[in-house]
Amino acid sequence: MRKKLTSFPGTVKDLKKKNILMIKKKKIQKQESTLDNLSRTFLSSLIIISIFFITPLAINLSKEKMIFSIEYKNNSKNNLKKLLESKELKLDEELNKNFLYEDALTFDDQPTDAILLSAATIEELFKSTNYNLKDVRKNKLVKPISLDLLPKEIVKIENAKERKDLFIQIILPLVINENDSIKLDRMKLFSILNKSKNTKKEQSWLNVKFKQYGVVNKDLSILKVRMDVVPVSMAIAQAAKETGWGTSRFAQEGNALFGQWTWSGEGIRPADAKDDSTHKVMRFRVLQASVKAYQRNLNTHSSYKNFRNARAELRDEGKKLDSMILSKYLDKYAETGKEYVKILRQIIRQNNLTDFDDAKLLPSSKDLESLI
Repeated sequence: MRKKLTSFPGTVKDLKKKNILMIKKKKIQKQESTLDNLSRTFLSSLIIISIFFITPLAINLSKEKMIFSIEYKNNSKNNLKKLLESKELKLDEELNKNFLYEDALTFDDQPTDAILLSAATIEELFKSTNYNLKDVRKNKLVKPISLDLLPKEIVKIENAKERKDLFIQIILPLVINENDSIKLDRMKLFSILNKSKNTKKEQSWLNVKFKQYGVVNKDLSILKVRMDVVPVSMAIAQAAKETGWGTSRFAQEGNALFGQWTWSGEGIRPADAKDDSTHKVMRFRVLQASVKAYQRNLNTHSSYKNFRNARAELRDEGKKLDSMILSKYLDKYAETGKEYVKILRQIIRQNNLTDFDDAKLLPSSKDLESLI
């Protein structure tokens, strides 16, 4: 007997529902998959776009950093360290002497209205302008009074302190003025050193300075070492020693404050010179020329390379230019050697000359205002 198939109510409907649910589920899954793919695609695109956008910026930034370091980084300090090494010291011995004192000797070619003032007139001038050493020691400001000649009467001033004070008052503005000139040159030199390219005007200026400082092969590191100031106290002490505080024949007749020798040109022959000796003491038209030649001598002659290197080391270490330290390297300035250094230090101490090392010359021009 054949069994009769039994139908279950709702089965078809259930299947249809299940199919509909499965279809909807698949649609939802497909939509979610599509959204997920879109999200991933968008995110990937965003990353790719970001990489293409950021990478050039990073490259440009890196390039700018490199350019900045090339254009503005001052490598003179590294060159200075090399110069101070024993193997490089010979570089500072090379010297072109052809143009060393050309600017100092131009004073001789210029028309001058130099007037020989008496000691009394000079003292009255200082008094009327309130220029005295007591105030200078306290306020560190010096009146820009430039005298061309030493008074003859300074020899007759019996009071040692009065004679010394008058001599210092005359010499002090001249030394500071020359230092200020060198400072302005150093400021310009550093400005040039910090550039990757120089203008024709700057290059022309450098060529003049290479000549003035006798720099061979246009070496900027050598120029930096040579183009620097001399401590005021040391300069005054040397002028005092070489002239007997302004009383020597060389100072009176030739404005020679530092006893520099010459083997050519016009000069004053020392009274005690040997018959076979050909040297003379350099003669100058005005006192300022003597100061300029003295500084150029210390800044270029091979005998004072240790002085220049010691000065450069103090600069590199950010220390003050101490005359008591630097005077140690002037043993070749005179035949007495170390005894000469001893006397210089004694003059500096006894007369408190270091009080003037940080003194400023009141500006007589706008260029000098930056140095005050």
